[in-house]
Amino acid sequence: MDDFDQSPTGQLDLLSKAFSDQLLACLEECARGRRGLFADVALTEEDESNREWPEAARLRELAQALQNVFAQYEQRNPLCDEFLDLCSMHGESHPGEPRLARIFLARIEAGQVGTPTEEARKPW
Repeated sequence: MDDFDQSPTGQLDLLSKAFSDQLLACLEECARGRRGLFADVALTEEDESNREWPEAARLRELAQALQNVFAQYEQRNPLCDEFLDLCSMHGESHPGEPRLARIFLARIEAGQVGTPTEEARKPW
């Protein structure tokens, strides 16, 4: 059976698997010190380890497209959602990409993706 002849659920599973595989590979590389997974960064040519990372840019684009496809079927992909949330983090309190990648990998391995990262705070 051709992959495109499958039901929408089967196709979503294939897309999710492809995204997951690519994300894990990029997270592992980022955890080892490469920057640019969670956001485009201005890098100097002097720092070889931080040159352009086209795979990371494609992964962010894939995540947004995948999120849109899932939304069409009124479904969600928690891994994709959390990755895009991490991509939107900016500011001085940002833990840094390698550390963020290690934390995210640990959450994936522990099966915690899709659960709140912080306990809900009481409004009072």
